[in-house]
Amino acid sequence: MEAIRGFVKAKRKELGLTQEDLALNAGVGLNFIRDLEQGKKTLRLDKVNDVLALFGKEVGVINLVRNV
Repeated sequence: MEAIRGFVKAKRKELGLTQEDLALNAGVGLNFIRDLEQGKKTLRLDKVNDVLALFGKEVGVINLVRNV
């Protein structure tokens, strides 16, 4: 969750968006953006993806390669 939190906050600031702007553009509430940027661990994945979609990203499953 820390990586998503940091990514969203950095991209928002890079684009000069306020939390309110981001919430409006993503179609989510301001409290959701605040919770996301503060690293709340229990967030709806569909809403996280709504926010990430603005930056051309989404949460998904990845394969982990483990060296044994």
